[in-house]
Amino acid sequence: MSDGTGSSETIPFDDFVKVDIRIGTVIACDAFPEARKPAYKLRIDFGPEIGIKKSSAQITTLYQRAEVIGRQVAAVVNFAPRQIGPFMSEVLVLGFPTANGEVSMISVEPPVPNGGRMF
Repeated sequence: MSDGTGSSETIPFDDFVKVDIRIGTVIACDAFPEARKPAYKLRIDFGPEIGIKKSSAQITTLYQRAEVIGRQVAAVVNFAPRQIGPFMSEVLVLGFPTANGEVSMISVEPPVPNGGRMF
């Protein structure tokens, strides 16, 4: 793994395809006051094959709740669920850090069908 100062170690392509990254549309964004770090509880529609999944996302600095709803986001859908306080997060929403360390979510342009797999 990289420490952020250079490139990562090389991995076989087969390792990359094990990570199932899909696109989904946020259908609900709720406050998450119980989280240790400011976060939202998201419900994301990944289409009929995967369905609706939940995620906790630390995106409160850059995004207001209302602007997150309807947004398409990329997420890893095949990690084991993770307990975040009283909330079970089922997918990992992906993002990159801004210069100030806030999370900027990965999205697509133009819109694509929910459930589409990244390749």
